[in-house]
Amino acid sequence: MLRLVQPFVAWGYVDHATVRALVYKRGYAKINGQRIPIVNNADVANSLEKHDVICVEDVINQLHTVGPKFKEVQQFLWPFKLRTPKGGYESIKKHFILGGSFGNREEYMTDLVQRML
Repeated sequence: MLRLVQPFVAWGYVDHATVRALVYKRGYAKINGQRIPIVNNADVANSLEKHDVICVEDVINQLHTVGPKFKEVQQFLWPFKLRTPKGGYESIKKHFILGGSFGNREEYMTDLVQRML
């Protein structure tokens, strides 16, 4: 299945600052089936305090380190909506190694995500 989607997906590793920027800028919580912007720690504490996640920084830490409460945190978050990167894609028909956009970017994924914020 992964080989089928490989020409359409870019993946890699992002740093802690990028995860923080994603959550603060594009992060929404799923509360009672509704998409609620994360503006304070009270929403996080009310929904995730039984899992020992009480603030937004705990959410960011669980996402970045894939901690023991990762599953609960990712179910709490609404999927991120990103826009196309500033400056456009390099080439959507070539692999990243060949100068394109899709494939394993490893540590260069941070650059792509920063351009998409």
